[in-house]
Amino acid sequence: MLETLFPFLKWFHRYRMDRFRLDALSGLTVALVLIPQSMAYAQLAGLPAYYGLYASFLPPMVAALFGSSLQLATGPVAVVSLMTAASLGPLAAAGTQGYIGYAILLAFIVGCFQFLLGTLRLGLVVNFLSHPVINGFTNAAAIIIATSQLSKLFGVYVENAEHHYETIISVVREALHYAHWPTFFLGALAFGIMYGLKRLSPRIPNVLVAVAVTVLISRAIGFEHNETVALDRIKSWHSQRLIQNYNAAMEALGSLSKERTEVSRALDSASGGHDLRGLIDAEHVSNVILLNIGWLKEEADFYRQQLREMLFKAVELHDGTKEFYLKDEFPAGANDDGRIWRIRVGSRSLKADQLVIMGGGEVVGTIPKGLPSFGLPKLDLRIGLTLLPYAVIISLVGFMEAISIAKAMAAKTGQRLDPNQELIGQGMANLLGSCTNSYPTSGSFSRSAVNLQSGAVTGLSSVFTSLAVVVVLLFFTPLLYHLPQSGLAAVIMMAVVGLINVSGFVHAWRAKWYDGVISVITFLCTLGFAPHLYSGIMVGVVLSLLVFLYKSMRPKIASLSRHEDQTFKCASTHALKECKYIAMVRFEGPLFFANSSYLEDKITEIMRNRKDLRHIIIVSNGVNDIDASGEETLSLLVDRIRSAGVDVSLSGVNETVLEVLKRTYLREKIGEDHIFPTMEKAVASIHPKTHRDAWEELCPLLEVCPSP
Repeated sequence: MLETLFPFLKWFHRYRMDRFRLDALSGLTVALVLIPQSMAYAQLAGLPAYYGLYASFLPPMVAALFGSSLQLATGPVAVVSLMTAASLGPLAAAGTQGYIGYAILLAFIVGCFQFLLGTLRLGLVVNFLSHPVINGFTNAAAIIIATSQLSKLFGVYVENAEHHYETIISVVREALHYAHWPTFFLGALAFGIMYGLKRLSPRIPNVLVAVAVTVLISRAIGFEHNETVALDRIKSWHSQRLIQNYNAAMEALGSLSKERTEVSRALDSASGGHDLRGLIDAEHVSNVILLNIGWLKEEADFYRQQLREMLFKAVELHDGTKEFYLKDEFPAGANDDGRIWRIRVGSRSLKADQLVIMGGGEVVGTIPKGLPSFGLPKLDLRIGLTLLPYAVIISLVGFMEAISIAKAMAAKTGQRLDPNQELIGQGMANLLGSCTNSYPTSGSFSRSAVNLQSGAVTGLSSVFTSLAVVVVLLFFTPLLYHLPQSGLAAVIMMAVVGLINVSGFVHAWRAKWYDGVISVITFLCTLGFAPHLYSGIMVGVVLSLLVFLYKSMRPKIASLSRHEDQTFKCASTHALKECKYIAMVRFEGPLFFANSSYLEDKITEIMRNRKDLRHIIIVSNGVNDIDASGEETLSLLVDRIRSAGVDVSLSGVNETVLEVLKRTYLREKIGEDHIFPTMEKAVASIHPKTHRDAWEELCPLLEVCPSP
């Protein structure tokens, strides 16, 4: 019982010091990859980079302690990070305190859902996400993730559009005119280092080397070069006016947001008190506020983009301070400092006395030293219900990714996996992680592969990974200050290349053409609906269910004849003649309410087309179940066939179906002598009776008779 509650106790059966050394080495190796990756993925999720470290603190350890896989490495992953950003984007601006709070709450809800599925032994629910759907989604997500980093790679700033492809068009347009080339070159260098080391020496942690090199170069050349100045230092009336207009729009938005909160409370109060007039008034005010918020957001976005596109040159004064002029309005004969400057505009109002002017590239910046605070996330029922659909999809996709990786490794190690226990582990990782400011996490393919290749024997390796992250948070965060954002962008783009799997489409098509179509449609819909990724998945799931229902309602019904290998096979598929007097009809699938009439229609069609028919053998090997509707249809079908002067028998009836026939007395109605264990015995018994006083040169049930 203890091992059921605490699965990690099984690790220590015959645990030796050599295993301990392997686990420790593997855990530290994974940490070297995890630390830079987690920071990059946090930014992909719309969070400050250091939240990636918070998500790498407890989740890897907890998932390993309470999961079933010995080598699965849990933590921030690309797809879940992207889905987190897509889920929270409509609720708050990325990076704000409200956004961070929602991300932590999302992790809590994801953890609750996964833990509940695991404890109720409902791990099979992930089967709703078929492989073609996941393949189409992950390929589209990889492209979306990679292209979402282009703005950081080129050092340009654009507002996210309603559709992802519109955002990318804006990024390309901005990059053609305003690209910051030092930013691009550092990103390209990181790419080159990671790709080169991966080809030349896979054992070297290429991500860590790329990060270390770019940090050193960034610090040496002063890559980040910011100045904090007052508004009067910007010698452009147009720029000053834009800043004032932008601040006015942001302040108005803040006021309207507060009003909206109060109106929401009034709505809840009126709804709970059944105050119809108050409810109508509150809804009217709420709609007006929402309309004004929409207009102000468009206005603020316009001013923000205008400010981001402005390029300045600086003149250094005698007292060491600088004045900034628009590049096209720079005074003739004045000496500039050789840099191009831009105003840093985030998602908040600009302080007129503390404007940040950037003369270099973007770096990660200050990372708070120490461990994250421990406490339950702020629970808000209304926001929780809004996040629930996103949490369900993230839970299923994240677990699907984790269990797929775990199964792949278990196939190599011979380990036995328990999907429900893995759900519990992943759920507890997200639950406890949310208490230490983590956003949703899952199993990572790349880091799990590193863990396996490094020789990890038990989940203790993930405990060492978490301890390494703790050490970094406590002592080494200042070393990450100068990490270029373009370097992190390169880390993400390099990581998601492995998610692109074109052969998956081909494989699905070869297996079943409709699976290939579903995979392609999921891929296209995910790309088209981005950043609303859940829409692409929902389209794929609905298509899969529709195909399943269609196949269940219209299972394959084949007329059989003797094949040259002496077995009975489909006559139309193999171009075989059929017996004039006996029809062998094979029904492939459970006989239930949705498809029983289909069997009836097919039998009726056969009787109508074959006038000399004397006996029908319903081959039931493929009928693995039958419900009340199926049994009733079969009973009526027996009556109809026999009333038409044709006899009917069953062959290959399995025990489950036979029990139903016994309980409903249909077995007696059909006749004990009309139910055969095999097709051969059915033909051997029925053939002489049906061919008495009949002439057939060669019977296709006894001899191979190809169609002319």
